[in-house]
Amino acid sequence: MKITTTEKYTLLKPTNNSLGEFQVNLEKELSKFEGAHLILDFSEKINTKIEELLLFLSLSSQHKENGTSFVIISKGINIDEIPDELNVVPTITEAIDIIEMDAIERDLGF
Repeated sequence: MKITTTEKYTLLKPTNNSLGEFQVNLEKELSKFEGAHLILDFSEKINTKIEELLLFLSLSSQHKENGTSFVIISKGINIDEIPDELNVVPTITEAIDIIEMDAIERDLGF
């Protein structure tokens, strides 16, 4: 897993092709990212399936409950097929925008 930390978020990129394996490793190391806004970058992974993204649904819900954002970057996904609890966007710019919008919502008490 490649980790890039900025002032606003932590970007995680898988170093292998298995999102299932990445998800298991992320859950093991999740305590390292406590309090961080996470962006998972799967943009380089071709033919990502919705079922693979749904593996991260519980992690997304857990982060929202803890007051942090959780966004996945993945291209070629039909957003209408993704549950509302999971933020999936095609670019890093949109992922950062989601984090900023989540922060505004939290400030307003939503």
